[in-house]
Amino acid sequence: MPEKTEAQKKAQKKYMEKFMIAQVRIEREKYDTVKAHAERRGESVNGFINRIIDEAMEREA
Repeated sequence: MPEKTEAQKKAQKKYMEKFMIAQVRIEREKYDTVKAHAERRGESVNGFINRIIDEAMEREA
């Protein structure tokens, strides 16, 4: 894979600055279940977690 250009590195850094990282501890077995569920829905684990957070916040508003 070719090395990223300086412009690509700068663009990626700017893109990533809008995100925060939230770590969640989850038992491996439960993670595997969550991952399988997300994949069945065509989602990544990250996408699934973000969607359910949004849904819960909307429901509780």
